[in-house]
Amino acid sequence: MTPVRRRDLVVLALGLAVAAWLLVRAFYGELPALAWWQPLPLGVLAVAEALGARTLRARLTALREARSAPTQRAPRRTPSAQLRPVEPMLVARLAVLAQASAYVGAVFAGLWAGVLAHVGPAVGRLQAATGDSVSALIGVACATGLVAAALWLESVCRVPPDESDPSEGVSA
Repeated sequence: MTPVRRRDLVVLALGLAVAAWLLVRAFYGELPALAWWQPLPLGVLAVAEALGARTLRARLTALREARSAPTQRAPRRTPSAQLRPVEPMLVARLAVLAQASAYVGAVFAGLWAGVLAHVGPAVGRLQAATGDSVSALIGVACATGLVAAALWLESVCRVPPDESDPSEGVSA
């Protein structure tokens, strides 16, 4: 699996922002009002992924430290007995979830940004634009948070390079 390219996420978000702006501009009078709670599921998913990334990072760090710690004396309880192992398939599934969430977050960030680009300047002129602007701002914030949490989770799921292997460019 290759990591998500940030450039791809930016291009996707910008393209959908332009498309959403054009569609909202053409059909704004026919669209229903946006509720402030509509983008909140993205925020909930962002918080869940951030908490998952923090927990997984702590568990992987503890496992790596336990493996690299010298076993000079045998304590009553070994460090590996205190640690819960992390299943490799769980990490692989979380990496896939992180990549999918990064793209979903970029899509919704672009859509909400396109809505905000149209209704933001119309706040003083249109009564409905005020509520729609608040919804769009919350949407952009939640979607951007989802992208950030997904990229963090993806970086936590990466396997670190093995220290015993020689680095590239070094001949043996």
